[in-house]
Amino acid sequence: MARPRCVRCQRPLSHCLCPLIPRVSNRTRVLVLQHPDEAGHALNTARLAVLGLEKAELRCAEHFETLAQELAGQSVGLLFPGEGAQLVSPAGADNALSLDCLIVPDGTWRKARRLLYCNPWLETLPRLALPSGLTSRYRLRKAPGPGALSTIEAIVQCLNALEGEGRFDPLLRPFEALIDAQIAAMGEETYQRNHLKGAAISCD
Repeated sequence: MARPRCVRCQRPLSHCLCPLIPRVSNRTRVLVLQHPDEAGHALNTARLAVLGLEKAELRCAEHFETLAQELAGQSVGLLFPGEGAQLVSPAGADNALSLDCLIVPDGTWRKARRLLYCNPWLETLPRLALPSGLTSRYRLRKAPGPGALSTIEAIVQCLNALEGEGRFDPLLRPFEALIDAQIAAMGEETYQRNHLKGAAISCD
């Protein structure tokens, strides 16, 4: 029998994270496009990010046929590295961006690329990339490459750059509690043996 879950954070009631989820105001609307395979992920950090922001939404699908029309006339950026991607610069810098909406694909790298393939209009958006050398706090999975972050970490890094360094760090509180709880559940010995050498994923 499934354990009762919180309808908001979708965690088991005994491990509800809602008391740790802040409410942070953001000028740049965040729109997370989540691959359906990620919806039931035990560490759904994209949902935690959306719950903690005043202007954020999570949509779960492979195809978003009407979204391009919904966003018409707005300044929209896609947080996804690639050829021609602009490095996100700190607020106040000469080349700092001012966006109406930041789109964040949520999934493994393969699933995120699938979202772009299924929605070709995403490829036409200006791409944003985070600085290299960032270190993830996600200690439960080995990183697929240098600088790989979880979805919530990528959102925090990007919004901190766009709107003010450190403003969005409180979003990481439930994320860190979630990781600590997972480590406690597996036991310190198991964690030390299987995970201590490093963990992070690109998106989840």
